[in-house]
Amino acid sequence: MGFVYVIQFFVPHPPFDKFQNWGNDWIQIIAGFAIFLGILNLLKVSSEKIYKKSKGWGYAAITIVGFLIMTIAGLYEGKDYQNPGTSFYWIYFTMFFPLNSTMFAILAFFVASASYRAFRARNKEATLLLLAAIFLMLGRTPLGDYLSGWAPDGWQLKNISDWIMDFPQTAGQRAIMIGIALGIISTSLRVITGLERTFVGGE
Repeated sequence: MGFVYVIQFFVPHPPFDKFQNWGNDWIQIIAGFAIFLGILNLLKVSSEKIYKKSKGWGYAAITIVGFLIMTIAGLYEGKDYQNPGTSFYWIYFTMFFPLNSTMFAILAFFVASASYRAFRARNKEATLLLLAAIFLMLGRTPLGDYLSGWAPDGWQLKNISDWIMDFPQTAGQRAIMIGIALGIISTSLRVITGLERTFVGGE
């Protein structure tokens, strides 16, 4: 299947151009079965935690209860389950949505802690990263406009922030994306040719 997609990408002519649609149909069918497998796996793992009273088994119970409530609400409402006024809509926006926001709010403190450790000026590269972060943060806030409002056009913090994002950041991002793409290509070729078998539990 990997080679089928590779061929249709480089040879977009009949009959190879039909391969993508054919493959996408099969992907949707397999994904449908994978959803049921995922649900069964979630229920199995959580039930085992509850039965064995493993560490965090209370969270597993909440996971099962939440899953059942959302599933029943969605099935009860039918195809209109996403419309305002339905029980599914109410549960989502009064319970799940605030919980999701709370989780990301907590993550902000972890990000701030990690940024503090990463931005300590211990060498030239870390100092450069720290200066770029300062310019970016000030350039994206009203405080930056207040501090550099007197500067001529092109030298205000907002302009410096935009320049950092447009040139050094873009260059670094493209280099990282090229490296990621090469890594994906090499790993995909190993999987397609059977050299990489860890994803099926091999050594």
